[in-house]
Amino acid sequence: MNETPTGARAALAAVGDANVATGLTVLDHLVGALARTGRLKVALEVAPDSADEQAAAGGGALGRALGELLRADGAAGIGWALATADEALAAAALELDDRPSLAANVDFSGQRVAGLTTDVVSSFLEELALGAGLNLHVRLLEGEDPQHVLLAMFKAVGAALGLACRPPQT
Repeated sequence: MNETPTGARAALAAVGDANVATGLTVLDHLVGALARTGRLKVALEVAPDSADEQAAAGGGALGRALGELLRADGAAGIGWALATADEALAAAALELDDRPSLAANVDFSGQRVAGLTTDVVSSFLEELALGAGLNLHVRLLEGEDPQHVLLAMFKAVGAALGLACRPPQT
């Protein structure tokens, strides 16, 4: 199988911003929310392929770019956050780990958001965790609407990443 071409950059910012072109509109929106809540400047581009391949390639590329920030001198390497999106409330906790993984309690098997299966979004987060070298936990605490749930999840992950990439607060 050929690897989907990608390009990703991430930097700390006073105000988060994203320039994202994954070919998957809803994923572009979610990555933008991650960048804004994490106060990160993110650039991510993924060449056209199947939705599964695009999501996995984008997650891995962004994870590798974030891994550099997470391992920079002074970075905490650990973060956690709660975030909302309308009725949805999500929590995320993450830490650099030699055995990266994603653990989540959200299962939307068979559900679609803006034409995208939510399993594709799970693949993105899993590849992000693997690419960055993170033990990433995402928990849905409240929420029914899949679009709100996904947005709350990405906002929580973004805020946790923002903490983890910066020096620890004392």
